[in-house]
Amino acid sequence: MAHHHHAPGHDEHRQGHEGPGHDHEHLDWAELAPLLESQAELFTPLYEHALSWLAKEVTEPGLIVDAGSGPGVISGLFAETFPGARIVAVDGSEPLLERARARAERLGAADRFATLTGDMPGVLAELDYPADLLWASRSIHHLGDQGAALAACVERLAPGGTLAVMEGGLSSRFLPRDIGIGRPGLQARIDAVESDRFTRMREELPGSVAVVEDWPALLTAAGLHHTRSRTFLLDIPAPVPDRARAYVADSLTRTREVLGEYLDPDDRATLDRLVDPDDPASVHHRPDVFVLAAHTVHSGVRPV
Repeated sequence: MAHHHHAPGHDEHRQGHEGPGHDHEHLDWAELAPLLESQAELFTPLYEHALSWLAKEVTEPGLIVDAGSGPGVISGLFAETFPGARIVAVDGSEPLLERARARAERLGAADRFATLTGDMPGVLAELDYPADLLWASRSIHHLGDQGAALAACVERLAPGGTLAVMEGGLSSRFLPRDIGIGRPGLQARIDAVESDRFTRMREELPGSVAVVEDWPALLTAAGLHHTRSRTFLLDIPAPVPDRARAYVADSLTRTREVLGEYLDPDDRATLDRLVDPDDPASVHHRPDVFVLAAHTVHSGVRPV
Protein backbone atom coordinates (compact mmCIF):
# COMPACT_ATOMS: atom_id res chain seq x y z
CA MET A 1 0.00 0.00 0.00
CA ALA A 2 2.07 2.33 0.37
CA HIS A 3 2.88 4.96 -0.76
CA HIS A 4 0.68 4.98 -3.08
CA HIS A 5 -0.28 7.55 -5.19
CA HIS A 6 -3.53 8.72 -4.61
CA ALA A 7 -3.31 11.36 -6.81
CA PRO A 8 -0.67 13.33 -6.13
CA GLY A 9 -1.44 14.62 -3.15
CA HIS A 10 -2.94 12.54 -0.95
CA ASP A 11 -1.30 9.50 -0.94
CA GLU A 12 0.74 11.43 -2.24
CA HIS A 13 -1.03 10.08 -3.40
CA ARG A 14 -2.48 8.29 -0.79
CA GLN A 15 -4.78 10.56 0.71
CA GLY A 16 -4.87 13.84 -0.20
CA HIS A 17 -2.45 13.99 -2.40
CA GLU A 18 -1.46 11.30 -1.32
CA GLY A 19 -0.76 9.35 -3.87
CA PRO A 20 -1.65 7.85 -6.81
CA GLY A 21 -5.14 8.17 -7.49
CA HIS A 22 -7.68 6.94 -5.40
CA ASP A 23 -9.04 4.44 -7.68
CA HIS A 24 -9.35 1.41 -5.66
CA GLU A 25 -11.51 -0.36 -8.08
CA HIS A 26 -8.63 -0.56 -10.49
CA LEU A 27 -5.61 0.21 -8.42
CA ASP A 28 -2.68 -1.97 -9.36
CA TRP A 29 0.00 -1.09 -6.84
CA ALA A 30 2.68 -3.04 -8.71
CA GLU A 31 2.04 -1.05 -11.85
CA LEU A 32 2.47 2.09 -9.75
CA ALA A 33 5.77 0.84 -8.32
CA PRO A 34 8.09 3.20 -10.24
CA LEU A 35 5.95 6.21 -9.29
CA LEU A 36 5.66 5.09 -5.66
CA GLU A 37 9.38 4.56 -5.48
CA SER A 38 10.39 7.84 -7.10
CA GLN A 39 7.91 9.69 -4.91
CA ALA A 40 9.20 8.09 -1.73
CA GLU A 41 12.80 8.78 -2.75
CA LEU A 42 11.96 12.43 -3.39
CA PHE A 43 10.26 12.60 0.02
CA THR A 44 13.27 11.05 1.79
CA PRO A 45 14.28 14.29 3.60
CA LEU A 46 10.77 14.50 5.08
CA TYR A 47 10.85 10.84 6.15
CA GLU A 48 14.32 11.23 7.65
CA HIS A 49 13.09 14.09 9.82
CA ALA A 50 10.11 12.03 10.92
CA LEU A 51 12.28 9.02 11.77
CA SER A 52 14.78 11.07 13.72
CA TRP A 53 11.86 12.52 15.71
CA LEU A 54 10.65 8.97 16.45
CA ALA A 55 14.20 7.85 17.31
CA LYS A 56 14.32 10.35 20.18
CA GLU A 57 11.62 8.33 21.94
CA VAL A 58 12.06 4.86 20.50
CA THR A 59 15.53 3.86 21.55
CA GLU A 60 17.19 0.70 20.27
CA PRO A 61 14.11 -1.10 18.95
CA GLY A 62 14.72 -4.79 18.30
CA LEU A 63 11.95 -5.22 15.74
CA ILE A 64 10.45 -2.56 13.46
CA VAL A 65 7.42 -3.39 11.28
CA ASP A 66 6.61 -1.21 8.25
CA ALA A 67 2.92 -1.97 7.69
CA GLY A 68 1.91 -1.14 4.14
CA SER A 69 5.53 -0.73 3.11
CA GLY A 70 5.11 -0.60 -0.64
CA PRO A 71 8.47 -0.74 -2.41
CA GLY A 72 10.33 -0.35 0.87
CA VAL A 73 11.93 3.09 0.66
CA ILE A 74 10.93 3.93 4.24
CA SER A 75 11.82 0.39 5.37
CA GLY A 76 15.32 1.09 4.08
CA LEU A 77 15.49 4.37 5.99
CA PHE A 78 14.49 2.50 9.16
CA ALA A 79 17.37 0.07 8.55
CA GLU A 80 19.76 3.02 8.30
CA THR A 81 18.32 4.96 11.24
CA PHE A 82 18.27 1.92 13.56
CA PRO A 83 21.34 -0.18 12.65
CA GLY A 84 20.61 -2.67 15.45
CA ALA A 85 17.01 -3.37 14.47
CA ARG A 86 15.41 -6.13 12.43
CA ILE A 87 12.95 -4.75 9.90
CA VAL A 88 9.86 -6.50 8.54
CA ALA A 89 8.14 -4.92 5.53
CA VAL A 90 4.47 -5.93 5.27
CA ASP A 91 2.40 -5.35 2.14
CA GLY A 92 -0.35 -6.93 0.06
CA SER A 93 1.75 -6.72 -3.10
CA GLU A 94 4.51 -9.28 -3.58
CA PRO A 95 6.02 -7.35 -6.56
CA LEU A 96 6.42 -4.29 -4.32
CA LEU A 97 8.03 -6.42 -1.60
CA GLU A 98 10.49 -7.80 -4.18
CA ARG A 99 11.63 -4.22 -4.69
CA ALA A 100 11.86 -3.75 -0.93
CA ARG A 101 14.11 -6.82 -0.61
CA ALA A 102 16.33 -5.62 -3.46
CA ARG A 103 16.67 -2.23 -1.76
CA ALA A 104 17.61 -3.83 1.58
CA GLU A 105 20.23 -5.84 -0.29
CA ARG A 106 21.69 -2.68 -1.85
CA LEU A 107 21.79 -1.06 1.58
CA GLY A 108 23.67 -4.01 3.04
CA ALA A 109 20.80 -4.76 5.41
CA ALA A 110 19.50 -8.00 3.86
CA ASP A 111 20.55 -10.06 6.89
CA ARG A 112 18.15 -8.17 9.17
CA PHE A 113 15.38 -7.54 6.69
CA ALA A 114 12.32 -9.72 6.06
CA THR A 115 9.02 -9.33 4.25
CA LEU A 116 5.49 -10.55 4.92
CA THR A 117 2.90 -10.63 2.15
CA GLY A 118 -0.79 -10.27 2.93
CA ASP A 119 -3.61 -7.90 3.59
CA MET A 120 -3.70 -5.56 6.53
CA PRO A 121 -4.55 -5.80 9.29
CA GLY A 122 -5.07 -9.59 9.44
CA VAL A 123 -1.60 -10.40 8.11
CA LEU A 124 -0.04 -8.85 11.23
CA ALA A 125 -1.13 -11.96 13.15
CA GLU A 126 1.57 -13.84 11.19
CA LEU A 127 4.41 -11.83 12.74
CA ASP A 128 6.61 -14.11 14.87
CA TYR A 129 7.41 -11.49 17.49
CA PRO A 130 5.84 -8.34 18.90
CA ALA A 131 7.11 -5.08 17.40
CA ASP A 132 8.94 -2.36 19.30
CA LEU A 133 7.95 0.10 16.59
CA LEU A 134 5.10 -0.40 14.13
CA TRP A 135 4.92 2.21 11.36
CA ALA A 136 2.02 2.69 8.94
CA SER A 137 2.46 5.38 6.31
CA ARG A 138 -0.84 6.23 4.70
CA SER A 139 -1.93 2.65 4.78
CA ILE A 140 -4.59 2.72 7.54
CA HIS A 141 -6.91 4.93 5.49
CA HIS A 142 -7.20 2.17 2.90
CA LEU A 143 -8.92 -0.09 5.45
CA GLY A 144 -12.67 -0.01 6.05
CA ASP A 145 -12.59 -0.09 9.86
CA GLN A 146 -9.67 2.12 10.81
CA GLY A 147 -10.32 1.79 14.54
CA ALA A 148 -10.22 -2.01 14.33
CA ALA A 149 -7.06 -1.80 12.19
CA LEU A 150 -5.34 0.35 14.81
CA ALA A 151 -6.42 -2.07 17.55
CA ALA A 152 -4.91 -4.95 15.53
CA CYS A 153 -1.67 -2.98 15.23
CA VAL A 154 -1.61 -2.35 18.98
CA GLU A 155 -2.02 -6.10 19.64
CA ARG A 156 1.20 -6.70 17.73
CA LEU A 157 3.19 -4.17 19.82
CA ALA A 158 5.47 -5.19 22.65
CA PRO A 159 4.63 -3.58 26.00
CA GLY A 160 6.21 -0.13 25.80
CA GLY A 161 6.22 -0.39 21.99
CA THR A 162 5.26 2.53 19.74
CA LEU A 163 2.71 2.73 16.93
CA ALA A 164 3.30 5.60 14.47
CA VAL A 165 0.90 6.43 11.66
CA MET A 166 1.49 8.98 8.92
CA GLU A 167 -1.94 10.36 8.08
CA GLY A 168 -3.13 13.83 7.20
CA GLY A 169 -1.05 16.95 6.70
CA LEU A 170 -1.60 19.34 3.83
CA SER A 171 -2.24 18.84 0.13
CA SER A 172 0.92 19.26 -1.91
CA ARG A 173 1.57 22.32 -4.05
CA PHE A 174 3.58 22.31 -7.26
CA LEU A 175 2.67 25.61 -8.97
CA PRO A 176 1.74 29.21 -8.20
CA ARG A 177 -1.96 30.04 -7.90
CA ASP A 178 -1.90 31.92 -11.21
CA ILE A 179 0.13 30.03 -13.81
CA GLY A 180 -0.76 32.24 -16.77
CA ILE A 181 -2.99 29.65 -18.44
CA GLY A 182 -6.53 28.67 -17.48
CA ARG A 183 -8.35 29.95 -14.40
CA PRO A 184 -6.16 30.59 -11.34
CA GLY A 185 -6.47 28.17 -8.43
CA LEU A 186 -6.31 24.90 -10.38
CA GLN A 187 -4.65 22.88 -7.62
CA ALA A 188 -7.23 23.93 -5.04
CA ARG A 189 -10.00 22.72 -7.34
CA ILE A 190 -8.16 19.44 -7.93
CA ASP A 191 -7.89 19.06 -4.14
CA ALA A 192 -11.65 19.47 -3.76
CA VAL A 193 -12.32 16.79 -6.36
CA GLU A 194 -9.74 14.52 -4.82
CA SER A 195 -11.21 14.99 -1.36
CA ASP A 196 -14.65 13.95 -2.63
CA ARG A 197 -13.09 10.94 -4.34
CA PHE A 198 -11.26 10.01 -1.18
CA THR A 199 -14.57 10.12 0.71
CA ARG A 200 -16.17 7.86 -1.89
CA MET A 201 -13.21 5.49 -1.81
CA ARG A 202 -13.59 5.21 1.98
CA GLU A 203 -17.36 4.66 1.74
CA GLU A 204 -16.91 1.84 -0.77
CA LEU A 205 -14.33 -0.10 1.26
CA PRO A 206 -15.54 -3.40 2.73
CA GLY A 207 -16.76 -2.92 6.30
CA SER A 208 -16.33 0.84 6.01
CA VAL A 209 -16.86 2.72 9.28
CA ALA A 210 -17.01 6.52 9.29
CA VAL A 211 -14.87 8.05 12.03
CA VAL A 212 -13.79 11.53 13.03
CA GLU A 213 -10.25 11.70 11.67
CA ASP A 214 -8.80 12.72 15.03
CA TRP A 215 -5.80 10.40 14.93
CA PRO A 216 -4.58 10.98 18.51
CA ALA A 217 -8.10 10.17 19.74
CA LEU A 218 -8.18 7.04 17.56
CA LEU A 219 -4.79 5.94 18.95
CA THR A 220 -6.02 6.53 22.50
CA ALA A 221 -9.19 4.54 21.79
CA ALA A 222 -7.01 1.68 20.53
CA GLY A 223 -5.33 1.56 23.94
CA LEU A 224 -2.23 3.73 23.54
CA HIS A 225 -0.81 6.33 25.90
CA HIS A 226 1.43 9.36 25.38
CA THR A 227 -0.02 10.25 21.99
CA ARG A 228 1.71 13.04 20.10
CA SER A 229 1.65 14.47 16.60
CA ARG A 230 4.14 16.33 14.48
CA THR A 231 4.09 17.57 10.90
CA PHE A 232 7.10 17.39 8.62
CA LEU A 233 7.77 19.55 5.59
CA LEU A 234 9.21 18.78 2.17
CA ASP A 235 10.30 22.05 0.58
CA ILE A 236 11.91 21.83 -2.87
CA PRO A 237 11.87 25.39 -4.21
CA ALA A 238 12.12 26.42 -7.87
CA PRO A 239 14.23 25.84 -9.83
CA VAL A 240 13.71 22.17 -9.02
CA PRO A 241 16.07 19.30 -9.84
CA ASP A 242 15.04 17.02 -12.71
CA ARG A 243 13.72 14.25 -10.47
CA ALA A 244 11.35 16.66 -8.71
CA ARG A 245 10.14 17.95 -12.08
CA ALA A 246 9.59 14.35 -13.24
CA TYR A 247 7.63 13.63 -10.05
CA VAL A 248 5.38 16.66 -10.62
CA ALA A 249 4.79 15.65 -14.25
CA ASP A 250 4.00 12.05 -13.23
CA SER A 251 1.69 13.22 -10.44
CA LEU A 252 -0.27 15.60 -12.64
CA THR A 253 -0.46 13.01 -15.42
CA ARG A 254 -1.92 10.56 -12.90
CA THR A 255 -4.33 13.26 -11.68
CA ARG A 256 -5.43 13.85 -15.28
CA GLU A 257 -6.06 10.11 -15.75
CA VAL A 258 -7.85 9.51 -12.47
CA LEU A 259 -9.64 12.79 -11.79
CA GLY A 260 -9.90 14.41 -15.22
CA GLU A 261 -13.51 13.36 -15.76
CA TYR A 262 -14.52 15.14 -12.53
CA LEU A 263 -12.95 18.46 -13.49
CA ASP A 264 -14.64 21.08 -15.64
CA PRO A 265 -13.55 21.19 -19.31
CA ASP A 266 -11.41 24.31 -18.82
CA ASP A 267 -9.44 22.77 -15.97
CA ARG A 268 -9.08 19.55 -17.91
CA ALA A 269 -7.68 21.51 -20.87
CA THR A 270 -5.24 23.32 -18.56
CA LEU A 271 -4.11 20.01 -17.09
CA ASP A 272 -3.62 18.62 -20.60
CA ARG A 273 -1.29 21.52 -21.37
CA LEU A 274 0.56 21.16 -18.08
CA VAL A 275 1.45 17.53 -18.79
CA ASP A 276 2.21 17.91 -22.51
CA PRO A 277 6.01 17.76 -23.01
CA ASP A 278 5.63 19.68 -26.30
CA ASP A 279 3.89 22.65 -24.63
CA PRO A 280 6.28 25.35 -23.38
CA ALA A 281 3.75 26.13 -20.60
CA SER A 282 3.94 22.53 -19.32
CA VAL A 283 5.58 21.47 -16.06
CA HIS A 284 8.25 19.81 -18.20
CA HIS A 285 9.53 23.30 -19.10
CA ARG A 286 8.17 25.92 -16.69
CA PRO A 287 10.68 27.63 -14.40
CA ASP A 288 8.14 28.11 -11.58
CA VAL A 289 7.56 24.43 -10.67
CA PHE A 290 8.24 23.56 -7.00
CA VAL A 291 7.29 20.84 -4.51
CA LEU A 292 5.86 21.84 -1.14
CA ALA A 293 4.27 19.13 1.02
CA ALA A 294 3.48 18.53 4.67
CA HIS A 295 2.78 15.10 6.19
CA THR A 296 1.73 14.48 9.79
CA VAL A 297 2.86 11.60 12.01
CA HIS A 298 0.80 10.56 15.05
CA SER A 299 2.26 8.17 17.59
CA GLY A 300 1.39 6.48 20.87
CA VAL A 301 2.88 3.93 23.24
CA ARG A 302 1.46 0.62 24.41
CA PRO A 303 1.33 0.62 28.22
CA VAL A 304 3.84 -1.65 29.89
